Amino acid sequence: MWVKTIVMLALYFVPYVLMVTGVGAGNLWLFFGLWFLMGMGMSGIGTAVMHDANHGTYSPDKKVNNFISHILEIIGGYTVTWKIQHNVLHHTYTNVAGLDEDIDSIILLRFSPRQPRYWFHRYQYIYAWFFYMIMTLFWMTAKDYLQVVRYKQHDLLIKQKVSLKQALLRITVYKLFYYAYILVLPILFAGQPWYFVVMGFLLMHFTAGLFLSCIFQPSHVVEESAFASPLQMDGKRHMEDTWAVHEVANTTDFAPHNHILSWFIGGLNYQIEHHLFPGICHVHYTKIAPIVQSVAEDYGLPYHVQPTFLQALRKHAEMLKMLGRE
Repeated sequence: MWVKTIVMLALYFVPYVLMVTGVGAGNLWLFFGLWFLMGMGMSGIGTAVMHDANHGTYSPDKKVNNFISHILEIIGGYTVTWKIQHNVLHHTYTNVAGLDEDIDSIILLRFSPRQPRYWFHRYQYIYAWFFYMIMTLFWMTAKDYLQVVRYKQHDLLIKQKVSLKQALLRITVYKLFYYAYILVLPILFAGQPWYFVVMGFLLMHFTAGLFLSCIFQPSHVVEESAFASPLQMDGKRHMEDTWAVHEVANTTDFAPHNHILSWFIGGLNYQIEHHLFPGICHVHYTKIAPIVQSVAEDYGLPYHVQPTFLQALRKHAEMLKMLGRE
């Protein structure tokens, strides 16, 4: 994990340092190439470093996990809202419309058969990829503010031991720091016109947003997923299946033999194992996966896996098309 952390941080910060010191000032291809590498580094930090730390699995030491988790603020996010959306809502209510914010997106995107369908969803398999590209850009600008207000209304900030006022202040300070170093400094020192810097910044986010979306979406939004709705009993909503069965039924692995991809994306191609064992570091998923698959088969449970990354993307695209028509 330490080696991986150094590699991912270097992939993000080395191109940045080269850029603000004037490397690439006379070569636009090199200049934009540095921004592209930063986008890949940003993805790697998110999937292979920060993700484990915020799950408490980066290290046995809680202080180390807490320290590493705040790398998210360095790349423009906010740890508190991420933990609520991902650890609390997504991992508890996977693919449950109205509770899992990973599928409750903008109205233009329909990720579940439980969500309303409109005429424009017929074309979402074409335009969804654009919204995937701007995912991190929206996240680093408005999403954290919108989420923290919503989470306050649902009393989700209490367990994070932060008030709405504190959260808003911290988000603002983090965002000011982020935009100061990621935009202002390159504009001042990169040796390129401001509009090329802005274009490079957008390229970085388009790269990270598209790559991250292509990692997470094929793991849940595919035809094999169950998309179960909670049952109403005694005036309360209950899951139809037990939590573990629900997670297996709504999650898909992909490219289990692609060790390079698995290393770079923090084992998130083993999404079933991650959802069943979110308290275990991703470096162990390759050994856990055969055991999980064997037990699932013993109990007659589905174990969805796509052999390659491209096949997983194709299945997701087919699901987007299906959701736009049915």
